Amino acid sequence: MGHRIQFDFRWWFNFKIIPMKAYIKNISYYLPDKILTNKELVREFPEWNEEKVSDKVGINQRHISANDETAGDMAVKAAEKLFTEYKINPETIDFVLLCTQSPDYFLPTTACLIQNKLGIPTTAGALDFNLGCSGYVYGLSLAKGLIFANIAKNILLLTAETYTKYIHSQDKGNRSIFGDGATASLISTDGFAEIKDFVLGTDGRGANNLIIQTGCSRLFEKGNSNKTDEGGSFQSPDYLYMNGSEIFNFTLDAVPALVSATLRKNELELSEVDLFVFHQANKFMLNTIRKLCSISKEKFYIDMEDIGNTVSSTIPIALARVRNQDIYSENSNILIAGFGVGYSWGACVLRGC
Repeated sequence: MGHRIQFDFRWWFNFKIIPMKAYIKNISYYLPDKILTNKELVREFPEWNEEKVSDKVGINQRHISANDETAGDMAVKAAEKLFTEYKINPETIDFVLLCTQSPDYFLPTTACLIQNKLGIPTTAGALDFNLGCSGYVYGLSLAKGLIFANIAKNILLLTAETYTKYIHSQDKGNRSIFGDGATASLISTDGFAEIKDFVLGTDGRGANNLIIQTGCSRLFEKGNSNKTDEGGSFQSPDYLYMNGSEIFNFTLDAVPALVSATLRKNELELSEVDLFVFHQANKFMLNTIRKLCSISKEKFYIDMEDIGNTVSSTIPIALARVRNQDIYSENSNILIAGFGVGYSWGACVLRGC
């Protein structure tokens, strides 16, 4: 006779699944010492005045990396500041993510160099990812995935950019907007803000509207030419080119839909969000987006006057400043959104703890 095998399923009903969560634990940032003020800028472009620059872009000064200062150098300084401010032992880091479009070398990976400089264990993973103004949101999604997959528990998420090295000296438009900087965030299994659900998007058809054409595999040789486009923007294949009107139109199309989709994904109403922290592109663009999204001024964070547009670093810098101000509180819902070069966009909700 065969043996009857009996299963006791009572254990299943007592089994509790503990949901995995990921958090921003700490944020620090680094800004280069050199500062370019509007006063200095208009000396080079006398057809402008300080008030015009300030009123249009909402920026009074921006930080400029030193000639021998790279994105990797700045990322290291931001990380060292993070470790010092929050008493973090580098040996506890088990993954390094660096968002940059200005790496130290074509190869090796800048994140690998940073691992060595910071004394992070060789058992840690490390990689660069090439994104601009949406980069911090994408970085959070990657870090959350590493935690959920049980690959890492303490991720050092870095953003660092030296756009000013790629802007022509005669490009007054981009010189008035962009500044350099770096941030370091510790993403872990506890912290001050839980990372909730994401909405991400891509449209490569807009690639030529924000681009440096030469220097890589597609066009390795320098073009050695410059002109102005139909909108009056400086254009050279060897330097950063931004078609301002097309970028503006893309943003107005993409961001309201992004906000709506992110609210739905996180099962929130617009009124339930306590603060909106968007990529700090420029004042005019942000105010236009705010109105299109029907967001009140009181809930919409703008703070770029003394920093400028630091690309992937604008959102983490803003979050670090928000945390140190009275506008941040526990149990608050913060919607962050990044958008720009690629075209690429992304948003998520952070839940204060």
